[in-house]
Amino acid sequence: MPVLRDMEIVMAVELIISVSGMRGIIGENLTPAIAAEYGCAFGSFLKSRKSGGEKVSVCLGRDSRPSGQMLAAAITGGLCSVGVDVVDVGIVPTPSVGVMAMHLGCDGGVVLTASHNPIEFNGIKLLLNNGIAPPVTLAEEIRQRYFDKNFQLVGSVDCGHFSYNDEADDVHVGKVLELVDKDAIAAKGYKVALDSVNGAGGKIGKKLLEELGCLVVAINNEMTGIFAHTPEPTKENLTGLSDDVIANNADVGFAQDPDADRLAIVDAGGKYIGEEYSVVLCAKNVFGKMKGAAAVNLSTSRMIDDVAAAAGGCSVIRTAVGEANVAGAMVKNNCVIGGEGNGGVIDLRVSPVRDSLVGMALTLELMAQTGKSIAELVEEVGGYYVDKAKIAVDKTVAAKIIEKAKAEFADAKVDTTDGCRFDFDDGWVHLRTSNTEPVMRIIVETETAEQANRYIEIIDRIKIAISN
Repeated sequence: MPVLRDMEIVMAVELIISVSGMRGIIGENLTPAIAAEYGCAFGSFLKSRKSGGEKVSVCLGRDSRPSGQMLAAAITGGLCSVGVDVVDVGIVPTPSVGVMAMHLGCDGGVVLTASHNPIEFNGIKLLLNNGIAPPVTLAEEIRQRYFDKNFQLVGSVDCGHFSYNDEADDVHVGKVLELVDKDAIAAKGYKVALDSVNGAGGKIGKKLLEELGCLVVAINNEMTGIFAHTPEPTKENLTGLSDDVIANNADVGFAQDPDADRLAIVDAGGKYIGEEYSVVLCAKNVFGKMKGAAAVNLSTSRMIDDVAAAAGGCSVIRTAVGEANVAGAMVKNNCVIGGEGNGGVIDLRVSPVRDSLVGMALTLELMAQTGKSIAELVEEVGGYYVDKAKIAVDKTVAAKIIEKAKAEFADAKVDTTDGCRFDFDDGWVHLRTSNTEPVMRIIVETETAEQANRYIEIIDRIKIAISN
């Protein structure tokens, strides 16, 4: 087996402040003081986009990590200190913040989450009033404001006000239910095992499924933030869900990550079918009802291209990795569906944010309308062998690996929109540095494992040669 897949990833001790927001380790480099100043920077940025002294408001939500309440208090203080009102919607999935920011007419949103990272991490994700993360230019402006301490602090009378809103679950679930034929799903009486890893999706996920007439086997649904297993919804972390699907004779198993923006699926036989199928099955559903384009990132499986071609009159738009890039392309091109191959599904009718609730509802509707099981739908779609690896290298070394790979893969079609994607007759390889972790990601998709291993071994040899 290639070294890349066995390598232990050592997370950097430095606080990551990138276009994707801020992420760090609580008690080491992500402190209340830093969160407050980041709130000052974001609030000052939002105020600079307003004219005539109009009041600015922000919707604030968090995942269930124990450190979230502390960070919420800190960033609320920063936002209020520059005259921004804060509406706290509590422990909710990341997409719920996007939904509520638009529902309440807020000027922006803040989500306190470290997504799939372990419990010692937390982070601050920013949204604009359209529910989309700031594009690179605006994200850099916010970042620079933070470093320059370019804050617009106000006096006592002009400080922002804090309020709490508990409508997020009802509003979000209501929007998702509008997407699907609720009665058709309910008529099937599906039994669904839902593993929410004690994250933010447990309560709202169960609520949605019950509204759809499902019998829910709730697993790890208490929102304690003490993750029952490694939180990333990958095959090796979901053996418990697979066992529970079989033990409870469930029709399908769904797994969320801690902030419930990603969805992985397990079939009735307990087989993990992979995050890649989440957006593909949802696209298959939507393309069957309306023609249009899907937007996905460069690292997403070409299964979606196959589904679009089979539907007729549909197309696929590729973007750089990152939810903001995909969502921006969806809005620009009026896409009917979109997402990323990490289990993220986006439907603009709900919000421009990856949403596990959308993924569950559209998947169940596809099952109900076709009368087919997950295993049958997967077989119908077909598939490829996908291998995802990551190596702990800095951006300088990553750039050298990419340049060497260009020489090694001289006959490939090259796309440098985000890192470098090499397309071959038998598949593709995508190399890119992460915005949220100090690693380089390697994604390979081919017809067989043997073909994938061949490409991974080449990258492995390049990495070893550069290291030596």
